[in-house]
Amino acid sequence: MKKPATPPPGQAGLLRVVLPVPLRREFDYLCPLPLPLPGCRVRVPFGNRSLVGLVLSHPEHTEVDLARIKPVTAVIDTCPVLGKAERKLLAWAAQYYLHPPGEVYFQALPTLLRKGEDAGYKPVEAWHALSGDSTTLSRAVKQRQAFELLTQGPMPPGELAARGVTSATLNALARKGLAEKRQTLPTPTDWHGEVTINEDGKPRLTTEQALAVSLLQQAEGFSPFLLEGITGSGKTEVYLQAMEPVLKAGKQVLVMVPEIGLTPQTIARFQRRFPLPVCTLHSAMNERERLDAWLACKDGSAAIVIGTRSALLTPFARLGLIIIDEEHDASFKQQDGFRYHARDLALLRARQLNIPIVLGSATPSFESLHNTANGKYQRLTLSQRPGSATVAEHLLLDSRHVQLEAGLSPQLQQLMAGELEQGNQVMLFLNRRGYAPVLLCHDCGWLADCERCDAHYTWHKSGNRLHCHHCDHQRAKPPHCPQCGSVRLVGTGLGTEQVEQALAVLFPQYSTIRIDRDNTRRKGSFEQHLEGIRAGKYQILIGTQMLAKGHHFPDVTLVAMLDVDGALFAGDFRAAERLAQLYIQVAGRAGRASKPGRVVLQTHHPDHALLQDLANQGYRHFAHTALEERRRAGLPPYSHQALFRCQATQGEACREFLVPLAQQLTPALPATVLCLGPFSARMERKAGQYRYQMLLQANSRRDLASACRRALAIADTLPAARRVRWSLDVDPQELW
Repeated sequence: MKKPATPPPGQAGLLRVVLPVPLRREFDYLCPLPLPLPGCRVRVPFGNRSLVGLVLSHPEHTEVDLARIKPVTAVIDTCPVLGKAERKLLAWAAQYYLHPPGEVYFQALPTLLRKGEDAGYKPVEAWHALSGDSTTLSRAVKQRQAFELLTQGPMPPGELAARGVTSATLNALARKGLAEKRQTLPTPTDWHGEVTINEDGKPRLTTEQALAVSLLQQAEGFSPFLLEGITGSGKTEVYLQAMEPVLKAGKQVLVMVPEIGLTPQTIARFQRRFPLPVCTLHSAMNERERLDAWLACKDGSAAIVIGTRSALLTPFARLGLIIIDEEHDASFKQQDGFRYHARDLALLRARQLNIPIVLGSATPSFESLHNTANGKYQRLTLSQRPGSATVAEHLLLDSRHVQLEAGLSPQLQQLMAGELEQGNQVMLFLNRRGYAPVLLCHDCGWLADCERCDAHYTWHKSGNRLHCHHCDHQRAKPPHCPQCGSVRLVGTGLGTEQVEQALAVLFPQYSTIRIDRDNTRRKGSFEQHLEGIRAGKYQILIGTQMLAKGHHFPDVTLVAMLDVDGALFAGDFRAAERLAQLYIQVAGRAGRASKPGRVVLQTHHPDHALLQDLANQGYRHFAHTALEERRRAGLPPYSHQALFRCQATQGEACREFLVPLAQQLTPALPATVLCLGPFSARMERKAGQYRYQMLLQANSRRDLASACRRALAIADTLPAARRVRWSLDVDPQELW
């Protein structure tokens, strides 16, 4: 056995470093004394490249020959960019999700820090007044006015320009020695003194809300709560009042939301209640904005942090409470690269920091309901809407044997007309953008298929283009059929564009707004549309999931779901759960204020057990029944899964990798672990790549982790592994 090597004393030491490379290991480097602290960044040689690495520890010995160990090129930080708590969380995540540790650690750093940029705020420019003879300004009116402004305190160029001060005026003051432009680092905001609460508009709590707030405010140490409240029941108000003692104690609060679109209205409400520094973290921010927000969290300048999935991995100075709104939402699961689940990691972080965590939802995930039943979470219930708001009436419309106009049955049109005539708003939900999901030739039956996917192009009539919503490939709509030459090309199926066009004919006296990804691409357009809806500018709203989540429209009294029958027969065992959650979330947009609401689901299967259960018994009863079915079938959350995914330009290459992997792995597995597959994805070819998968399922996490490690060891020895792209997803939320 090779003897561990030790560097000569007094000259240099060893650094154990992780690098952002797809290798499941750490690396040793030599570094002159004194050694940078764990959590600092260093620049190191790696092959013929220079990479930024993160120091994990200072090992005394190494198994590598000292002659082969390279020295670091540069030490970037004097203070750690990731503290001990964050490194502990990330080390656990790398081990649990069996992902290369370097990629896990670097996921927690903003892009600029990954590139080796300075871990500090960007200097800001400001004009300062200087002491001098201002009598020279007696005839220079604009210069005198600018000088008087600056005597009140330094001001940035942008603020001066907004007040009408030109750069020419400022430069003239500088030449006279009366002003100068300086660059200074922003000072962290100290909000930890007396925290004031804005009581204006603070509503009176219902009995259920008051009980929930009381339990949350009294919580000490690690305390996981599931706040299960129907839509419109005031979960956000519970969050706000639960935060008060935490902020008054000088601790920070992290509020996680599933989508960027929900943050503007959430931020506004939190800022109204708490006149404290509120910052956001999400993917729509540019690199500099994200780094500045990251630094504000780390140094404690930010009191409240509202962010999407990746905000969980951000360092905090004094984190005191974590809130996860819409905890059931699938977007909390990362679907590529480091495939972590932010909800699950948030629970671990709360446990490590010994702080409370609140999971809120009108439709809790089956995992959270299961943990509540097992006593792991404390359940808080909000079963009523505050004030005079009532729970909406649910109605199933049988669309069989009736003539549909752009997906709208005569009965639905009558219901819409009745609500519109009373001055109310109507929302139509269709989770399919474009004009028609399929373009075909009426004469020969030719279909416009995507060249890169096993899917049809969607026809977008605006722009007259074909768009594959799976690989994003676009092309112009052909003028005639490429197969028979006919010009009779027609769209089949239903899309939001088609419904919007039909509504203009059916209800010409009312204004319609369509909200989907196609018409909200321009920055700020989504917020403008929402403001127009709330102001009553539009009476009919048609949209996709973007419109269904978290928005409060007090004048919407009728919500109708169109063409969701396909989800009733999807192959994924989670499909029923997702449809139920979507149904309840969409239904929650109706009757949120004093006006009574009605929810309509138009279906060709009105007798389907799932729909009947949801409409008549509600989500809780449905979930209880579905969980019992999962238990009998041995499916999550009563078992645990890991999914090997593989893709290549040729399907045979995938099989050459996964088949030997399964053949070598299966005999070594205990009886408690199942190996299913390999099998092709439901859409076998996507974006020019053939896709296959293999599923592992076990009753215990330990057995599953052991099987995954054995599979990874086998995969590394297979020659075919180099000809494919493959990945491992622990706790997958969806199959391909």
